[in-house]
Amino acid sequence: MNKNGFDDSGHTHAPSKSGARSFSEIFQEILNHLAEIVRSEIRLARAEVRSDLAPVTRAGVFLVIGAVFALYALGFILLGVVYALGTSLAPWLSAVIVGAGAGLFAAIFLIVGRAKLKRTDLKPDKTIRSVQENVTWMTKQIK
Repeated sequence: MNKNGFDDSGHTHAPSKSGARSFSEIFQEILNHLAEIVRSEIRLARAEVRSDLAPVTRAGVFLVIGAVFALYALGFILLGVVYALGTSLAPWLSAVIVGAGAGLFAAIFLIVGRAKLKRTDLKPDKTIRSVQENVTWMTKQIK
């Protein structure tokens, strides 16, 4: 039996020789159970948050791709302005058309990434539900 009143299998031992446990033993056991419940809830919350991070990561990839295309679009538009100042109409018009196309791709990726990010929910629903069940159970046990 360890200091918490449990044996190696996690079960409590039978009451003392008198047949009844003292209030302090019962209270200590309740505290031990509460501590284990809290530790379990924390482990559940961590696991749930980890699983919810995957969609956020995927949405982040779309945002990064959109940002890269946006930078290319800006580069091509600026290149078009340079061509417009220095040469005839055809080269800068080509650069503006390419820049506008890259900008369109950037906009599409940014919109898709933002939409995916809005659909994610990082709230640990299972943990919240489990804590509520534990509180309800404990309230019934106290009454």
